[in-house]
Amino acid sequence: MPRKNVRDLGGIPLVAHAIRAALEARHVSTVWVSTDDPEIAEVARRYGAGVVERPEALAGSTASSESALVHAVEWLREAGHPVGDLLMMIQCTSPLTTSEDLDGAVEELVASGADSCFLAAPFHHFIWERDADGRARGVNHEGSKRKRRQDLEPQFIENGAAYVMRTDLFMETRERFCGTTVVHVVDAARTLEIDDPVDFVRAEATLRARREGARAGDLPDPLHAVVMDFDGVFTDNHVYVFEDGREAVRADRGDGMGLELLGRLGIPMVILSKERNPVVTARARKLGIECHQSMENKLPSLRSWLEARGLELAHTVYVGNDVNDLECLRAVGCGVVPADAHPRAREAAQVVLERNGGDGALRELCDLILDRHDEASRV
Repeated sequence: MPRKNVRDLGGIPLVAHAIRAALEARHVSTVWVSTDDPEIAEVARRYGAGVVERPEALAGSTASSESALVHAVEWLREAGHPVGDLLMMIQCTSPLTTSEDLDGAVEELVASGADSCFLAAPFHHFIWERDADGRARGVNHEGSKRKRRQDLEPQFIENGAAYVMRTDLFMETRERFCGTTVVHVVDAARTLEIDDPVDFVRAEATLRARREGARAGDLPDPLHAVVMDFDGVFTDNHVYVFEDGREAVRADRGDGMGLELLGRLGIPMVILSKERNPVVTARARKLGIECHQSMENKLPSLRSWLEARGLELAHTVYVGNDVNDLECLRAVGCGVVPADAHPRAREAAQVVLERNGGDGALRELCDLILDRHDEASRV
């Protein structure tokens, strides 16, 4: 699959899923991506990782993952970057891996006193091989004395997502399974490596089900208000600068229709923006939404706006996309971010939308609210 590491999966590049899981893990201090590809490097930086430029000699199909990892550690040390006692190698082709999986592997290694740990899933199947004469022969069972699957000895299948090692021992042995090795068992449903187009389809379906399952129960009930940031929410976070200094942004008309439909339900809405550009006022005026600009600290304004209307934080949705939205995302009943939000904003949110900012994210949220309202009306 050419360029699969930067191919879009669930609204973000494949490699970004691994970066986000690592950044959200409690036991991961820094995240670096080793690559010789400028596009992968750009994506890595955009989603919050550092970049180790991999030499050409280690970029071919015959180079091992261990060789690239050794180079990365040596490069980081020479550049003066801190390298911890534990080293984690994460494969970007396993997008279903969670931060909890990564933290669990670290905790398993530390608690057991082992030197290395890897993620694996329970395995309860009969394995066969062909002998020299081409006859079938049981590998983990005796065909002539068939056991029930549940009676087989516990076995695990390596899921290829992540490996944790004691750094110094790895650098000495240059093996991911260095010293004593333990396994951290994860749900088999998250064991998926992207190798071909069918794997992408499976991953898309799983990620969609994961997001939809979480979203339905996370919206406040009842919903008192929807509060929104502007840049990166109404827009794609880009700005067009003209020669005379005027600025323009790109917005989505579908978002406007969704907000209009939401307004018909009588749900109060407001835009709280750090941006000073009059384009924010113009867009808010056209949509008929109250707007407050030039705010460095949004949370006090959010509280005041809600108190003046007798509304509660716990029944409010806040939509943001960056670090200056963190306080509001955490304070309200439900923080919502577009798919391309900053990793720290995603971590603080209860709902991560499938669409990017300025590309239907608000319409997606509006449809979610409207659908729930329609279901309640039918009941």
